[in-house]
Amino acid sequence: MNPIIKKPLSEIGYKFFPEQYIPAGEDEYYLRRKQNRNGITYRKLTHHEIDALIRNNNTSDNWEMIEVTDVFNADLIQNCKFYGWVRIGKLEPYFLEFHAVKLRVGLYNSTIISCDFGDNVSIDSVHYLSHYIIGNECIITNVHEMATTNYAKFGNGVLKQGEEEKIRIWLEVCNENAGRKIVPFNGMLPGDAWMWSRNRDNKALQQKFLEFTEQKFDKLRGYYGKVGDRTVIKSCRIIKDVWIGPHAYIKGANKIKNVTINSSEKSSSQVGEGCELVNGIIGEGCRVFYGVKAVRFYLSSHSQLKYGARLINSYLGNNATISCCEVLNSLIFPAHEQHHNNSFLCAATVMGQSNIAAGATLGSNHNSRSADGELIAGRGFWPALCVSIKHNSKFASYTLLAKGDYPAELNIPIPFALVSNDETKNQLQVMPAYWFLYNMYALARNAWKYVDRDKRTDKTQHLEYSYLAPDTVNEIFESLRLLELYTGKAALQKEQPAKDYSDAQYIKKGKALLTADDKNIDALEIIADGFENTKRKTVLLKVRQSYGVFLELIGYYAAEELMHFIKANNLSLATCIKQLPKPGKRKAWTNVGGQLMEAAAFTLLQQKIVAGKIKGWDAVHAFYEQQSALYPSQKLQHALAAYGELLNIKQLSKETITTLLTQYLHTKEWMVKGIYNSRAKDYSNPFRSMVYENPEEQEEVTGSLAENSFILQQQQELKETKKFITRLLKNS
Repeated sequence: MNPIIKKPLSEIGYKFFPEQYIPAGEDEYYLRRKQNRNGITYRKLTHHEIDALIRNNNTSDNWEMIEVTDVFNADLIQNCKFYGWVRIGKLEPYFLEFHAVKLRVGLYNSTIISCDFGDNVSIDSVHYLSHYIIGNECIITNVHEMATTNYAKFGNGVLKQGEEEKIRIWLEVCNENAGRKIVPFNGMLPGDAWMWSRNRDNKALQQKFLEFTEQKFDKLRGYYGKVGDRTVIKSCRIIKDVWIGPHAYIKGANKIKNVTINSSEKSSSQVGEGCELVNGIIGEGCRVFYGVKAVRFYLSSHSQLKYGARLINSYLGNNATISCCEVLNSLIFPAHEQHHNNSFLCAATVMGQSNIAAGATLGSNHNSRSADGELIAGRGFWPALCVSIKHNSKFASYTLLAKGDYPAELNIPIPFALVSNDETKNQLQVMPAYWFLYNMYALARNAWKYVDRDKRTDKTQHLEYSYLAPDTVNEIFESLRLLELYTGKAALQKEQPAKDYSDAQYIKKGKALLTADDKNIDALEIIADGFENTKRKTVLLKVRQSYGVFLELIGYYAAEELMHFIKANNLSLATCIKQLPKPGKRKAWTNVGGQLMEAAAFTLLQQKIVAGKIKGWDAVHAFYEQQSALYPSQKLQHALAAYGELLNIKQLSKETITTLLTQYLHTKEWMVKGIYNSRAKDYSNPFRSMVYENPEEQEEVTGSLAENSFILQQQQELKETKKFITRLLKNS
């Protein structure tokens, strides 16, 4: 039975929330007075103004409850029904124009219940407008229902007076069984969401997170919805319990319920046609268009949902785009791309700078007895067309999955790898360092474009976009050990298949072969263990070449950070040597929502939270900022430690640095050449050019290779780097 309640007509616009929740000495409007900070001085209507309003076919249950300013024109209010306390700002004989639509200032053809209006608003054909505070110069037209309930939370997962815990809104991220659920709150950063979703066995920490969230909001009933200055809302059906920032644009939405839409003059947010958004928070500068369905969601700033995308029980980081596809129960770090109609991502933690292709099905739990599987993918995850994988699976940074139906769980610990399912040979194939060997253009350009597209105004968390950073370099070191282990195993088992060896012996043999760049390695079938949950082989490809690349990258990484240090401090080589920290021990790092942080610092953060030394989310965010400020020096220390470990040295001498920078130039030349060559393949491949009448037409369509702006930028950067290093070494 529908719970339709019959009450006296005289109560419309009054008794917004139960009397027991009104503090002693206050009335039902006490929160509204605090909320409305527009500075407008309102007054009562004159008898003449009331008569004019009645002539214009307006009605009110009590004209004494209608207040206006001294700049008031009764002719600008027509065919409206007023209930309760309504306050109206200046109404002057102007019209407001937005995207070629011109609407008169004033209130027309609307039912208005207990609302405040700023100056020179245009309200027309709003069939039911209840308990909202509307800013200056807003346009709201052709809206069926726009109302706020007394228990509105605006998408935040909090409880109001008298509410039971069972109605709290949670985001069930990372796992479909809700075992990693988090409470959303306006201002939640990717690091907050990730940290909360982990460490589930630490009950004290989990309780602190909930307490921090409760502290940000009170439990009081009676808050009104707000619409910020110069916001435009038109042709929408239902807007309920929605808090809307200034300069937002909402058009043609079907339903928006229990949502905060952050927006600002410099970073306007937009919601478009056919969207249905329930129980969510939208950051500033976001775009949500064309039939999007989002339920229990967090959309971080400057991200986009488009073309029928479905985002459910998920957190999407900054500067991300999801179009057409379906994303469920996922936690996605910043700079994620997922554009195509038939991809599916479920129960996943994706650590940013990722790209999900069409047909990818990343959410099969059919190998478990319950929907409790998970996927964890490091930065730069790129599953190709029509990839299907099983949960649980885990991938190192910059893993590229070739097209295929992967029959079992995967655990790929080697970064920058191409993973292939070879059905003909019935084996899994893994090629380490693939990006550097065959697609340097895409790797380098992606790193550049993520920096270029980072539109955040709040950069509390420093996001790392470089493909060489503490997380990936640590993975490279682990990969070197694995390549040595599996190469040595293949070699020794071929030499003496009946003899047993220890892992240490395998590693020693493999390291000897690989450091000698022994081409006999190429003839070995190198088998890896533990990469796939099956009995079939996992074969490593291009091991000798990838090992050499990984060694070179460690030096490249160290040289990059060394040069940043020299340039930032305007140092000579001699002064640099004096100021450089000694290469210490290489430390473990953690990706905290896209911000790389020393694992020890992250552990300290959690300990301080549990101990009560960090008392709220603002203090957590201050910790993020402190770590962001420390990051350049800590990254330098990590780079020097990595290089020192590679060479087994304790101090960097002038000779060591000279060798390092000379090798760096060699590597950079190789990389820039690789960037050019990998893109040039698109122009020389006959299957690429066959659709064009001639090379000139191809250039018109695809652009000239010789004028490629990114390649030219990289070539110019190489020239400048050569000059800088030559001058630095000459003056030493």
